[in-house]
Amino acid sequence: MARAPQVLRGMRDFLPEQMLLRQHVLNSFREVFERYGFEPIETPVIEYLETLTGKYGEDEKLIYSFQDRGERDVGLRYDLTVPLARFVANHRNELNFPFKRYHIAPVFRADRPQRGRYREFWQCDADIVGTKSMMADAEVVSVWIDALSAINMPGFVVHINHRKLLMSLAEVAGVPNEQTSTIHRAIDKLAKIGEDGVISEMVSNDIPEDAARRVLDLVSTRGEPGHVFEQLVDRLQGNTLAEEGLTELRSLFGYLESMGADPAHYTLDLTLARGLDYYTGPVFEALSVDANIGSLGGAGRYDGLVGMFSGEDLPATGCSLGLERIFDVIQERNLVGVPPTVSQTMVTIFNEETVGDSLSLVGELRRAGISCEIYVGERWDLRRQLQYANRKGIPTTVILGPDEIKRGEVILREMETGEQSTLARSDLLGVLQARSAHA
Repeated sequence: MARAPQVLRGMRDFLPEQMLLRQHVLNSFREVFERYGFEPIETPVIEYLETLTGKYGEDEKLIYSFQDRGERDVGLRYDLTVPLARFVANHRNELNFPFKRYHIAPVFRADRPQRGRYREFWQCDADIVGTKSMMADAEVVSVWIDALSAINMPGFVVHINHRKLLMSLAEVAGVPNEQTSTIHRAIDKLAKIGEDGVISEMVSNDIPEDAARRVLDLVSTRGEPGHVFEQLVDRLQGNTLAEEGLTELRSLFGYLESMGADPAHYTLDLTLARGLDYYTGPVFEALSVDANIGSLGGAGRYDGLVGMFSGEDLPATGCSLGLERIFDVIQERNLVGVPPTVSQTMVTIFNEETVGDSLSLVGELRRAGISCEIYVGERWDLRRQLQYANRKGIPTTVILGPDEIKRGEVILREMETGEQSTLARSDLLGVLQARSAHA
């Protein structure tokens, strides 16, 4: 017996009803991104491997890499940010700056599959290139908030920190510069492994315990952003990095307040580190406590990344939402109602003699913008056709027999209730358009 075909682990097929829901979510995100003036771009799925390497730190091992038929070293894109940096370098003279783009596309990681984590998954990115203004970072946080609100994501909060502030905390605690990344990785795990676990991890990486405890004490500062900023100014006085980070964070939070962003959906979090090496300024992470699924997306400022390709530093900031985890939450919580099919109605066929009339009606409805099916099966008994419509979830069927054709009428059947009404064929389009408008 032949082995049944399989999908690679960490990859998935999507049924029509799943794709309809995914398309609804993606269209919601596109509408929000474009409301903020972000414009779409596309980049190749495959890049030269040298384009991708040297940007992701220890996560670089997750890049899918191989040689193509020309024996070139290539890789599947790991995210949409590094390809953006390459894109900007290639099209520098064709773009208007500040350049605002969004990109919604699949990315690939040789990761260990688990709930909410797959080897092929879609990211939804919005980025601004060409400005150091914290107003751009505020736009990124705000567009995130509006995008997640548009799909009714429960209990989400965008956590905000600053890499310069993290670096200054390490400096003040007496941690050598070469061990700063170790500090960041350990702090980023605080919610998972607790304070003792963070201390243990730092000590195991040759950071003195007293220095580790000073770092933990600093990142544990709590309160409203303004209050925390005041405390950190006193505790980090004289540290240039800290002053720069605090100044930028104050501006960022001030812009968010002026924009009217809901403060319930963003917060200062000194423990947020973000693992990718290319972040240089504010960093963000969207979490949903209610959904209990971890990170919904990551973001931050990466002022040095574009310069790695162009030789010219261009500041940049952006956000990335992971569609798969969001989609899992939507399905589990039934957050978004989407029709089970794209078809608004189906025209039935009575017999061979009425085929032309049914096809004519279908063509008329489609040209008027109605999503309309005709039964293309080989047997035309009405019971079979109604069963087909019912299984697909098509809300109405149009029955057109010889008597209705003679009288210039149609029968409109409600599939959920089985109720039928007779109306003039000339009135059918208006009835279906009215239903569509109220759907």
